[in-house]
Amino acid sequence: MALSRKEEFPEKDIQLAEWCKALSHPARIAILRNLASHGECICGDLVIDLPLAQSTVSQHLKALKVAGLVQGEVDGPRSRYCVNRKNFEKFIKTFDVFGARMNEKLSNQDCS
Repeated sequence: MALSRKEEFPEKDIQLAEWCKALSHPARIAILRNLASHGECICGDLVIDLPLAQSTVSQHLKALKVAGLVQGEVDGPRSRYCVNRKNFEKFIKTFDVFGARMNEKLSNQDCS
């Protein structure tokens, strides 16, 4: 098996790919929407709103947290989660720049 050469790509591309990977499951999109609507939630609140088991919601929260799109704070036996606005705004800006550059390059092509 070939070794990953991810480190040879620009840091912005690596970060964008990590964010996109974290958003690549519809449950994670639903979790982000839920957190954005409620401000902050505990995992149990998300389980009530989503058609997923608690362990599955926890796994998806972990993936979002590792990517930096969600942050959590321990509150006794529970953890409270919210969208990491700073990182989410960085994601949006980075994705917008990527999209604009792609659109610019594609508009100069005729690939029918």
